[in-house]
Amino acid sequence: CAALLQMSGSQPQGGRGVPCLRCRGMCTGFEPHSWRKICKACKCSQEEHGLSSELDDDRKIGRLLSGSRYAWLTARLKGGDGGRIYKRNRMIVTNPNVSGKDPTFDTVTYEWAPPGLAQKLALQYMELIPKELQPVAGTDGALLRRRRLLRQLPLYDQDPAQCRGLAEGEHRLMEEFVSKYKAEALGVGEVALPGQAGAKDQAKAQDKSAEPGAAPNGALESAPAAGHYRCDSCGQALPGDCPAVYAERAGYSRQWHPRCFVCCRCAEPLVDLIYFWKGGAAWCGRHYCESLRPRCAGCDEIIFSEDYQQVEGLAWHKKHFACLECETLLTGKPFSLANSSLLCSTCSQSRV
Repeated sequence: CAALLQMSGSQPQGGRGVPCLRCRGMCTGFEPHSWRKICKACKCSQEEHGLSSELDDDRKIGRLLSGSRYAWLTARLKGGDGGRIYKRNRMIVTNPNVSGKDPTFDTVTYEWAPPGLAQKLALQYMELIPKELQPVAGTDGALLRRRRLLRQLPLYDQDPAQCRGLAEGEHRLMEEFVSKYKAEALGVGEVALPGQAGAKDQAKAQDKSAEPGAAPNGALESAPAAGHYRCDSCGQALPGDCPAVYAERAGYSRQWHPRCFVCCRCAEPLVDLIYFWKGGAAWCGRHYCESLRPRCAGCDEIIFSEDYQQVEGLAWHKKHFACLECETLLTGKPFSLANSSLLCSTCSQSRV
């Protein structure tokens, strides 16, 4: 069933969800499939239906960051299950409007902004990303941010309880997988003026190590000379008075334009600057996990079994190697594959 629906009893159930964004009203509401992360009615994904609430999103990121070096970005919920919630940094900007006789004020709320910054620097950061991606409340930019959360950081990539594809004994494998990526790859980008990021971290590490180069991930590499900062992605200059993005796991000698801090696989902006570091590059959570283990094209979950079905570079749990329309298992049977979807011969012919 839909993983995100299980997080809140207030979420809509079959046929009463949000109409699909892609279908433009043709689908009347989300009707969850039993194990696929799609709507039974229109076959579109959960993210097309915008199902999660802001609280669900903050709980998910809180769970992801808890138990990592970024737990300081979370807070413990009072009551409930004692879990942690993301301390998402919202930013409210009030601008005076003096065009009329009586001055009024225009208020703009950003659903997320880089934490720990003065408002002036945070606004500079926002101005350096495309306007259509700025997460201003009530705009497409805010909607895109939440859809990226669903896409880049699926809950079933971090919580075994949300998975339908795990066999007996595989829960432990997944827990180890999650613990490992939290310790070795998970990061949250830092925004600062060129040359000013990570000063406190570097000072602490210098005290602990006699050799500056001994810190993990190159954290103590020397920074470029003043005026010679360049974006690690596009190679263009970074002005000294404009904020840049730093990734602690990359080392503070590397920095990015805000618009250039993207996943190396899908080139999508990394939501809330949450990245996974591997092979000298930043990945979104989805593609980082897929770089280590195959992902089932049927249920969209990571496969921990060594016995799975493969066709044309795609993978399926054996129990999910089934027709998209009639759910007939297709192992040893004729099938067609189109747009990553399997169809039995009967359903394939009915589409012609």
